Amino acid sequence: MSQGTACRNGTAGVSHTFADQTERPGRPRSGHGRGEDIATLGPAIADIAATLAAAGFDEPRRRARRLVAAALGVSETEVFAYPERKLGPAERDQTAAMLDRVLAREPLTRIVGRREFWGLEFSLSPDTLDPRPETETVVEAVLARRPDRRQPYRILDFGTGSGCLLLALLSEFPHANGIGVDVAPGAATTARRNAAALGLADRARFLVGDWASALADGFEIVAANPPYIPTTVIPCLPPEVRDHDPRCALDGGSDGLAAYRKIAAELPRLLVPGGLFATEIGSDQADAVSALLAGAGLTLDTVLPDLAGLPRCVIARR
Repeated sequence: MSQGTACRNGTAGVSHTFADQTERPGRPRSGHGRGEDIATLGPAIADIAATLAAAGFDEPRRRARRLVAAALGVSETEVFAYPERKLGPAERDQTAAMLDRVLAREPLTRIVGRREFWGLEFSLSPDTLDPRPETETVVEAVLARRPDRRQPYRILDFGTGSGCLLLALLSEFPHANGIGVDVAPGAATTARRNAAALGLADRARFLVGDWASALADGFEIVAANPPYIPTTVIPCLPPEVRDHDPRCALDGGSDGLAAYRKIAAELPRLLVPGGLFATEIGSDQADAVSALLAGAGLTLDTVLPDLAGLPRCVIARR
């Protein structure tokens, strides 16, 4: 996840309405004024987008479409294509309730309990980090350096959370198998559930442990998204992160590098000769993490940026 440095105020108290024929508090109110428009998708999305914009959310129109699609259990394409679709009272209630939670800075992915990552759908739980798009940089880095998808690689995923990194890689390497490790038992349980849902349970194992303890060597690929936020920064993270992601998946110690130190010390043992390590980093940690890996005897490959152009993934080899 991206590292934050500035506190942001929540907006749970922002008033919003979503009026139907009886204008009740807490219901979005259409500005169109025609009874036939009040309970249709187009005006509802416009009202929600305006409410989100007033509350300081970026891309309010896109967020509004996603919220309505989630509330109705339909695709965003359907929401976009049928603005005249009518909303029943129960659907309006569900949409308004979800809007309340979003305005209170609860991520929509947490509300619905799932997140798409690498084109796959992952269930979330309170013990798992909510995977971010920038973490896909780690998957891309591995695939670019291991182009033969037929190889029976052994893959290790540190801080597996929902299992997204390991399972994304296994979906690309059909003959590989892997192990995901997380300190939280609930995360391992969620990852196992995701592996089963994706048809990958026979090639993925998930263990509860403290990084490399009790792990044997012999991995061709090690991936990681460890906690890397300095402890003192956590109170100033956006509330969507601070209040909803598990602290153990965020807190990287006093300088944000505690997990990298432990992992770097184990990599020479865990990786086979020529083995690849790819890890997500905070945007200002490339030099520090690279130095830790070099100090452990690994050869630095490169540092890759995410879609925003920020340093996001360090790659090294044994």
